[in-house]
Amino acid sequence: MPALDFITIFVARLNRTGIRYMITGSVACIVYGEPRMTHDVDLVLEVGPRSVEKLMETFPLDVFYCPPRESLVIEAERPLRGHFNLVHYETGLRADVYTAGEDPLHRWAMENRKSFEIQEERVWLAPPEYVILRKLEFYREGESDKHLRDIAGILEMSFDDLNMDWLQEKIRDRGLTAQWQKAKEKKW
Repeated sequence: MPALDFITIFVARLNRTGIRYMITGSVACIVYGEPRMTHDVDLVLEVGPRSVEKLMETFPLDVFYCPPRESLVIEAERPLRGHFNLVHYETGLRADVYTAGEDPLHRWAMENRKSFEIQEERVWLAPPEYVILRKLEFYREGESDKHLRDIAGILEMSFDDLNMDWLQEKIRDRGLTAQWQKAKEKKW
């Protein structure tokens, strides 16, 4: 299962650093919803310029593609939308890394992330409400049905765990009501 490879290659290393993180995107959808194939793992990290050395030690250049130090510092300093990629050379598996920065939704999700044990490794996942909100935003941007399918899977498998009042308030606040309606119309 690819999710386990992501855990071994990326998450186990992050756990040793002490850098706070959470998994989101399709790997979170696999845990909260239904299994599907994925080619990358989406991670949100709490990093700043002083974390860059630790990241470079954790993802050494002989094993991973990791952006140059200067690029990592720039992304770590961004208050919003910081982003970089890590690629494991041997397997080609990729991590899309987003910096938490000052994004209020990232901050909320970090404080409410969920702990799971997978393959004897502690794994931190973004809360399912966060995953749904981000999937709705991605659907609004590109109208890819995979996002609606992922949301439908979460609704089917994790509905009882969702804080629907909070989620619906955030959907309204973010102007995602039309996308939410389409997601609810998907079979689940």
